[in-house]
Amino acid sequence: MILVVAGIVTLLFKKLKQPLVLGYVVAGFLVSPHMPYTMSVVDQADIHTWADIGVMFLLFSLGLDFSFKKILKMGASPVIATCTIVFCMMMLGMLVGHAFGWAKMDCIFLGGMLAMSSTTIIYKAFDDLGLRQQQFAGIVMSVLILEDILAIVMMVMLAAIASGNNPDGGQMIGSVARIGFFLVLWFVVGIFAIPLFLRSVRRLMNNEVLLVVSLGLCCAMAVLSTKVGFSSAFGAFVMGSILAETIEAEKIIKLVEPVKNLFGAIFFVSVGMLVDPAILVKYALPIFVLVMTILIGQALFGSFGFMLAGESLKSAMKCGFSMAQIGEFSFIIASLGLSLGVIGDFLYPVVVAVSVITTFLTPYMIRLATPAYNKLERHLPNRLISSLNRLTMSHPNTIEKSKWKRLLLQMGVNTLIYGILSAAIITLMFTIFLPFMQRVLSGEHLSVYVHIITAVVTVLLIAPFLRAMVMKKNHSEEWKALWQESNVNHLPLIFTILVRMVVAASFVFYICNRLFHFRPAFVITIGLAVVILIVYSRWVKRRSIRLERLFILNLRSRDIEAQVHGHKRPLYEGRLLDRDIHIADFEVPADSLWTGQTLRELSLGKKYGVHVSSILRANRRLNIPDGHSVIFPGDKLQVIGSDDQLTTFRHALESELYGEDMELEKREMRLRSMVINSSSKFIGKTLEESGIRDQYNCMVVGIEQGEENLSQVKPTYRFERGDIIWVVGEEDALNQLLS
Repeated sequence: MILVVAGIVTLLFKKLKQPLVLGYVVAGFLVSPHMPYTMSVVDQADIHTWADIGVMFLLFSLGLDFSFKKILKMGASPVIATCTIVFCMMMLGMLVGHAFGWAKMDCIFLGGMLAMSSTTIIYKAFDDLGLRQQQFAGIVMSVLILEDILAIVMMVMLAAIASGNNPDGGQMIGSVARIGFFLVLWFVVGIFAIPLFLRSVRRLMNNEVLLVVSLGLCCAMAVLSTKVGFSSAFGAFVMGSILAETIEAEKIIKLVEPVKNLFGAIFFVSVGMLVDPAILVKYALPIFVLVMTILIGQALFGSFGFMLAGESLKSAMKCGFSMAQIGEFSFIIASLGLSLGVIGDFLYPVVVAVSVITTFLTPYMIRLATPAYNKLERHLPNRLISSLNRLTMSHPNTIEKSKWKRLLLQMGVNTLIYGILSAAIITLMFTIFLPFMQRVLSGEHLSVYVHIITAVVTVLLIAPFLRAMVMKKNHSEEWKALWQESNVNHLPLIFTILVRMVVAASFVFYICNRLFHFRPAFVITIGLAVVILIVYSRWVKRRSIRLERLFILNLRSRDIEAQVHGHKRPLYEGRLLDRDIHIADFEVPADSLWTGQTLRELSLGKKYGVHVSSILRANRRLNIPDGHSVIFPGDKLQVIGSDDQLTTFRHALESELYGEDMELEKREMRLRSMVINSSSKFIGKTLEESGIRDQYNCMVVGIEQGEENLSQVKPTYRFERGDIIWVVGEEDALNQLLS
């Protein structure tokens, strides 16, 4: 029932060029118990179960599109914009909820819903309006990726807040710390284990096996996530982000997409099933106020956030106006609130109604940005606009950091990561290995041996991490430069080693104190001695280096694969002098009129002012193609130009097509026999001279010469009276030939 109605409604929405998400919501409303004129789905419990699976696969797919490396390469600009927008919109949403007298948890969850713009809807709007290749669209998509990550964190925090009777700042900080701990742990362990596992079974993997294994890993991480107190969706996202760093990521994305589409559709349909028209009528005023809050709030705070991130006033307004809607994550956060029983039943349909209205208004808000800027420019003094553009921050990632700052940051990150790994190993050893050894070697006189074995094995397992914690970055470029610059730097540099030695020794302190209850002085002595032995141990050094190299190899495997197959973007992309000039990718449609022509014949530079820097074909890259290079269907062109030039180029590429064949049914090929009679004009002519192929667009496939089988007709054969020839062609062509 759900899929039948969803199929019909989504076809209608596709025809109307509206986002399919809205079609799913409308389909859900049509099959809900609140719609008396249609058949209803009554088994609500099963629908919610399917919807939970849908959320899990949606976030798994989101994780597959997400890359930690991409976020790190973005620099500080998108982070500043994202944090500003999310914070301001959350506060605005909470204030609006408070103004209507809603409960505290309703206000908190409402703030989270209003802060999340829809990646799916904005991407679709950019695509429909032909803006996807423009520079501001790329900036918006970077912020949306970060918003999705913050939404995951927000879901965990909201769940933690909802579980407490009186949520406070300490509880929120604790939730964030837990999220950070498990994110680092899962990511590092996942990058070690998952690519190694997939590499070892690569020969056994076909599409079916890879799909089942990928979904199995997704569900396994979802179960693990629920066991440690997080949601299954959070675990699915983490596994998706781990698989995103593997060579198989592109295949997994394509294989998982149909599964994600199916269960995602059911989730959005379940959203529509909760829409109650009576509630919408009752809460018409709050819906109107919330719509205006999103439109005005995103236009103002969104533009302000992008200006803080370093964009000009015009670019910031384009970005801010584009984000004026809410979508799928708002539904997910509302579902979380309902499942926890902490928000009112009215809030879900209200948020759905707000999402539907703002989604319809999204293209108009995007188009409104430029006229709004032009009007603002006419009313504001030029000096003020110039001052605003000068005051916007330059891109923070281009500002060179001091050597000390870079060195201390790298040391801090290393110490944090290796500390989390060591803590995780110690926890596993004490919760699993120690009880196991106590069962195997039971008896009071053997308990000492159990503790000794546990301590030795635990120290050996964490030894590579403790050594890396102390020694890594001691031979880096920043360290050497600071050591050579001044003798004053020697003591602080040595102090950094001592601090890290104390941190490493504290793990050994904890193990000894937990298992043996020695005197503090003895424990400290043992800890320092063990750390010194670890630092000077060649075996530990080799193991530490091997683990680090394996991690780096696994982390870079997708980049290596992209370079080998020519998919990686050129390094000079970010170094173009004119900020308005950038690179965009365009795929040549299969029915393009450009196919078969050379670049010289197309004259793209003269017509559109763009330059084709590379042609990506299958697994090969043709860099700096010359005028004799031929364009083939499916080629991916990397083109350099300004926003306006690339827009004109995209429009020409997408419009200069052969067009659809409106008489497709007439293209069926048929086989007919034809007798050469005395009045035929083909008598005495050869097959070449007859014009059957050239003039009539038919083909002679054989001739009967008193035999059961057809004989092949040579091009030099001359037709004679009484010949029976068999001809293949379209219906109209055959009729013309026979007549």
